[in-house]
Amino acid sequence: MSTIGSGRISDQRIDRVVPLTTPALLLHDLPLDEPLAAAVLDGRRAVGRVLDRTDDRLLVVVGPCSVHDPAAALDYAARLREAADRLADDLLIVMRVYFEKPRSTVGWKGLINDPGLDGSGDVNTGLRTARSLLLEVLRLGLPVGCEFLDPITPQYIADTVSWGAIGARTVESQVHRQLASGLSMPIGMKNRPDGSIATAVDAIRASAVPHVFPGIDFAGTPAIMHTRGNADGHLVLRGGRGEPNYDADSVAQALDLLRAAGLPERLVIDASHDNSGKDHRRQPVVAADVARQLAAGQRGIVGVMLESFLVPGRQDLDPTRELVYGQSVTDACLGWDETGQVLADLAAAVRARRATVAAGHLQG
Repeated sequence: MSTIGSGRISDQRIDRVVPLTTPALLLHDLPLDEPLAAAVLDGRRAVGRVLDRTDDRLLVVVGPCSVHDPAAALDYAARLREAADRLADDLLIVMRVYFEKPRSTVGWKGLINDPGLDGSGDVNTGLRTARSLLLEVLRLGLPVGCEFLDPITPQYIADTVSWGAIGARTVESQVHRQLASGLSMPIGMKNRPDGSIATAVDAIRASAVPHVFPGIDFAGTPAIMHTRGNADGHLVLRGGRGEPNYDADSVAQALDLLRAAGLPERLVIDASHDNSGKDHRRQPVVAADVARQLAAGQRGIVGVMLESFLVPGRQDLDPTRELVYGQSVTDACLGWDETGQVLADLAAAVRARRATVAAGHLQG
């Protein structure tokens, strides 16, 4: 008798297997109704217009490094909605609602993988919690941005997302480039942690064409995905190896690489990570430099990313003490007060860019 599949040959290092709910069942229980679907589509079209520069506003993807407390995230969303309305003439604000955290070694991998923050790995609850929060943020009137890490996860949440990202650690992955080619929203490709921009440019090119790869359908059945390609890929600069790449010279070099590759010359600047030296207090410094470039007429910069939460800084997950409400448990974030000022300054820079462009002194 064959022992293949009996556990004596396969799954030698699998501790246990838990059934995963299907995308169809989760979407049935937590449906995206017609008004919310229309809001998602409006958000995607708005982002596309900014990327194509038919809308001269600045895309700002802002929110917690990662969501660990849905109540605090919703509190943040309500405040962000007010700012988004007030600054809507100059900024297209998308809330960063990240649920998956890539890890160089070990650590908490995000709300979907570990909603209990305790290593229990209740992914079914994590998916339900994540989708519920996304629907609540949409009901507040905010478009949503997510990073896609696990190639299966998008089937559970992608219908709610207006802007997506492939992260620095996965931008070289063929799996993620194929995934991006089939996603329905614009996708930002981050440069690698070592600072390589060419790799992200290659990812934009790769995701723009059709691919065929294995995946799952909404019923959770293994399927072959035939994609059409994603024409809304764009480059996200996040620095690398402790060095920034948000300055005017770095921006010009990145735009040159895009031009040489025959790609649209459009950049999003991530004010965190290596661009801020991983110091949340330097994000306003990065944003101020970007604002100066905008005011000088730089049109190649179409967006900015900010890591921001209610309370500045970060905290460790510690089962012996209560967590600070509204403070990040992953990367340190700007506090809400500082965020409001940065958003106002970026809006002012957009107005200054309009004046500069109107005078004929545009860059990029």
